[in-house]
Amino acid sequence: MVTSSSRKKVIQIHVVGVDRWEVVKEVPVLQDPVALAVDGTSLCVATWDRYLLCDIQSGSSEKLFPHNHNRQHVIVTSVGQGEFLLNGPESLGMFVMKTGICQRPPLQWPQDVLAARVCFPYILTLQPHVLSVYSMLDQQHKQTVSLSGAKGLLSTSDGVLVFTERDIFSLRLVPFEDQIQALVEHERVEEALLLLNGVQNHHPLDSYKELQKATTCRAGFVCFQREAFSEAREFFIKGELDPREMIHLYPDMQSCLCEDFQSQFDQVNKSRDLQVLWQADRNTFHRYLVFLGDFLRAVRSTGRGLKHSMEVDCALLRLYIELEDNENLQQLVAFPDGCTLNHCVPVLEEHNRFFALGSLYQTHGKHNDAIKTWVKIADGFYKDPSCSDVYGHIVWTLSQLKDRDTMWKFADWTLQRNQKVGVEIFIKCPPDDRVETQDVLAFLEKYPLALLMYLEFLINDLNSEEERHHSRLALTYVTQTLRGEEETESDLRATRGKLQQLLWESKFYDVSTVYERVGSTNLHIEKAILLSRTGKHSQALQMLVHQERDLQAAEAYCSRVAQGQDSQSRQGLLLILLQIYLSSEDLASAAVDLLNNNPLLFAAEKVIQLLPDSWSVHLVSHFLVGSLRETFHHRQMARLQKALAQVELLRHKLNWVPASKAKFRLDKEQKCKVCQKDLAEPQFARNLNGNALIFMASYLRVWQIATGRNL
Repeated sequence: MVTSSSRKKVIQIHVVGVDRWEVVKEVPVLQDPVALAVDGTSLCVATWDRYLLCDIQSGSSEKLFPHNHNRQHVIVTSVGQGEFLLNGPESLGMFVMKTGICQRPPLQWPQDVLAARVCFPYILTLQPHVLSVYSMLDQQHKQTVSLSGAKGLLSTSDGVLVFTERDIFSLRLVPFEDQIQALVEHERVEEALLLLNGVQNHHPLDSYKELQKATTCRAGFVCFQREAFSEAREFFIKGELDPREMIHLYPDMQSCLCEDFQSQFDQVNKSRDLQVLWQADRNTFHRYLVFLGDFLRAVRSTGRGLKHSMEVDCALLRLYIELEDNENLQQLVAFPDGCTLNHCVPVLEEHNRFFALGSLYQTHGKHNDAIKTWVKIADGFYKDPSCSDVYGHIVWTLSQLKDRDTMWKFADWTLQRNQKVGVEIFIKCPPDDRVETQDVLAFLEKYPLALLMYLEFLINDLNSEEERHHSRLALTYVTQTLRGEEETESDLRATRGKLQQLLWESKFYDVSTVYERVGSTNLHIEKAILLSRTGKHSQALQMLVHQERDLQAAEAYCSRVAQGQDSQSRQGLLLILLQIYLSSEDLASAAVDLLNNNPLLFAAEKVIQLLPDSWSVHLVSHFLVGSLRETFHHRQMARLQKALAQVELLRHKLNWVPASKAKFRLDKEQKCKVCQKDLAEPQFARNLNGNALIFMASYLRVWQIATGRNL
């Protein structure tokens, strides 16, 4: 027990027993104590002109701030946890910690306050005719109780006692849950949440969490009714609202819920009937629908959403149909989801969302039903503009299917519609799950364009080296080329270019098989390429010159065949071509142009022997000048190389002469530095370091250095 004595100007600390008490400590003060409050070992004292902080254990004291109140209006009361409430200057209720600092803003109250008490989280102040209630959380005035002749306040465990001249009143604190709920019902959401956070430490953890969730959800419903959708969404997510509660508000969505569902917020939600809103204000109702979609997407991957995935996904499906949001609808049904076929199939059919219906079948493993539905859209039996390329989607789906029966079932329909695109069901397959090649080739026999594209895929993309694939592609190109009337000129030119490229570059096709196919056709360039593969260059050039009548192709043939070979090969081919030109009087000018355009590639002595006697020197003067210059250049280069070699030989002789005149001592048991054998014969060699070598070992060593190889 703590008492004060104005006569002694001390604060006395007593120990109280059953039959007596005794003073154990005295804390001196400089002025008469007027009021005091104790919190643990901390003591706050008011004198007639200031407030002091004292420590009971050490006896030390600290001055706080002065005041000018009379004795009746001096207030010192404990707030708890080392904090005191004082009646400060300028009618301010000051909160002071035992350390002497303030952690809360001051409370503005009337000048004639007689007493103040703390009933967490409220401060009650008493005036002669009024009891006022303030919040410690936001320092705002909350309530007023009228009185007459008030005298004093006394704190109790659950409230306060108010003393007047004639009566004593007991005021009890309303339970926090009821206060918070009342604030929410009056749409004072911010105050409710502030109070909720403020009483957190005064509630058991489990019960506080439940209270927090319920309050946050109720706050969300208030914002929902105000159309403050962003805040409502945050409150609902933070309060872990059961998504079925939100679905339950929308009349058209209630069929997505189980029959045994009971809402926990019916009383909260009665303030706005969305069914009435749908009929009266479609624009506003549309905003509510958009909010529902945002909320359900946000909670779909959370614990609550996964627990009720069927209800959430079915509601989203109906919602996307209502909002005509085809993109989100397709994303919903295209991936594993909680949409049940029994509920969603009738809805999709009713609203002509057949493309989404096929995706839903696909998600649930009903591949045959999915493809069949999409085929009906492509064939015009169903009308659904939500997908612009249904056929392309069917092809891609078939290419990814592991269900081979379904793939083969619709393969004919796919290729009959478009061979160029349809063949992708075999080309776009996953690398580790390709269809058997022979089965595909057999199937594509009746689809020539698709067969050609598949063979190109095998050779160009999969790098097949099988002779049958290369030969078949070449034959397919030939067949395609010969159908000239069925192809445009540009397509025909492109196909023939691919055929010629294959014949030049591939090493795996059967030459005789392909030649047998083109032998009776007018594909002379292709026949020439095939003849080149068997070395019949003269026959090939004859065909290009006389049958194809394409001199440029003949010269290009020589260049192409000679690629990667020495210059003699090209010279030989050009010489054959020259002879062919010279054998026909009509091609004399072509022979002249060939010589004059390639003077460096012909040997003049061979050409002169072939030229007709009637030709003048002037006619081939350009060739002769160029050829002679090239010949002279080669001779001069040969002389220069010979001279350089002679200089190198002289340099070696210069190094050899001094070395050959030096003396060398050979001992009886001396060993060869190369083979480590004894020098037993009179013939030996010597290296530049002065070491003796067996003659044969020396020869072998020189051979190794020269060739870079070992025996």
